[in-house]
Amino acid sequence: MLSLKNSLKVLKKTNALLEGHFILSSGLHSAHYVQCAKLLSYPKLSEKFVKSLASKIKKKIKKIDIILSPAMGGIIIGYEIGKLLGKETIFCERVNKKFTLRRGFSIKKNSRVLIVEDVITTGKSSLECFKLIKKYKAKPVGFACLIDRSDKTKIRNKIISQVKLKIPTYSKKNLPSFIKNKPVTKPGSRFLK
Repeated sequence: MLSLKNSLKVLKKTNALLEGHFILSSGLHSAHYVQCAKLLSYPKLSEKFVKSLASKIKKKIKKIDIILSPAMGGIIIGYEIGKLLGKETIFCERVNKKFTLRRGFSIKKNSRVLIVEDVITTGKSSLECFKLIKKYKAKPVGFACLIDRSDKTKIRNKIISQVKLKIPTYSKKNLPSFIKNKPVTKPGSRFLK
């Protein structure tokens, strides 16, 4: 498995760990952002991340029938984990601000579903996937991601991740002075139209 130290080296080498003033898809602000798209643009380096995560998943979850990822960020990771675990992999998309299955995807009743994302911060997308799985009367078996930067979400103790980062987030009202005057970037995909 890839160590934390080596994982951080890869994130820095690929410019996937960014500094500045970011508004996350949750609406929270942060001085750091993890852009997994940059990591994934280097297949050989990201392969180590994904293989390491797949090993951790195999150790902790014994039965998985299908993998569900939220679009946009989770699609590639979900696919790669599905390939390594030999599992069917589907993704959900936002339609009218709500996750739904399209493109002929479905989840069979009573199937065991693993939710796979790129980054989990607030857990909002993962929890929306959880609700979608329950709607299909299936069983969520866990949450997995390349980068876990959650600290306040109720699923934080249920996440299998390659890297756990402690990166504080702030509400607009409580912005610290060291990021307040930096140019703001909104890097997530949740607000794309």
